[in-house]
Amino acid sequence: MNTNTNTNLTNYHSHCSFCDGRAPLEDFVKAAIEQGFTSYGVSSHAPLPFSTRWTMEREDVPPYLEEIARLKQKYAAEIELYSGMEIDYLDEDSNPSISYFRELPLDYRIGSVHMLESLEDGIIDIDVSKERFRVLLPLYFGNDLQKLVNTYYDKLMRMVELGGFDIVGHADKMSYNASYCQPDLLEQDWYNRRIHEYFAFIAERGLMVEINTKAYQTMGVFFPNIKYFPLLKELHIPVLVNSDAHFPAKINSGRTDALKALKEAGIDEVMELHGGKWEEVCICDTLFVNH
Repeated sequence: MNTNTNTNLTNYHSHCSFCDGRAPLEDFVKAAIEQGFTSYGVSSHAPLPFSTRWTMEREDVPPYLEEIARLKQKYAAEIELYSGMEIDYLDEDSNPSISYFRELPLDYRIGSVHMLESLEDGIIDIDVSKERFRVLLPLYFGNDLQKLVNTYYDKLMRMVELGGFDIVGHADKMSYNASYCQPDLLEQDWYNRRIHEYFAFIAERGLMVEINTKAYQTMGVFFPNIKYFPLLKELHIPVLVNSDAHFPAKINSGRTDALKALKEAGIDEVMELHGGKWEEVCICDTLFVNH
């Protein structure tokens, strides 16, 4: 193993050309090695019961796992490489807890929600631009933002209850688009009660929460919102910083800013995979010198 690496340079949420990532898996691994990452995980979008432009098909899974295994061996002296998958909670029959996903030989799993159901129109992808979200709200959800937000957190709560995964992916991603429609959303009592209930349940289940930095450079936000970092500390929820990269050049995007924000919230450790085990690693103060 290459010991010439930097503290806290890890990432376990990234996509590649097996799903909606924009480069082959090996390109991401090479970028991680070039930047001195200690460990790196790939987490392509898991298959759904129907085809989408952004998920793998079931027939893609064996070659995906084979490619990770090949790269693990090829780069074993340079980086710790891990096999992951981002698995959606869609419904009771398609979620991280079902036997198909539990039986896959993965090193870890991320649980996420990207879609909701509209009674008349079926399944709607809500992980869209804020402008598109504003169009979807009256078109499919009766312009009832509170109902839509509650439905989203209901799904997340059920996902957490069923389990089958290790990391909660972009825990409150709905908040950005919903705040575009209702700018004071994060100041409203009902919303903050819902957030507290949600994170308390995550803590009870012993899950990790990623600080997702994908939108930080373009939109200035982390998921979960930085407002809730003190709550993560209060509830003793283990955290890790992931870039949710779809391009090799963005695997480290927003990391230092997220680590600094965690430190400012009183969180001194992040979770990292080393030797196949999750461990707490201190956030290195030298990362912030001249930053």
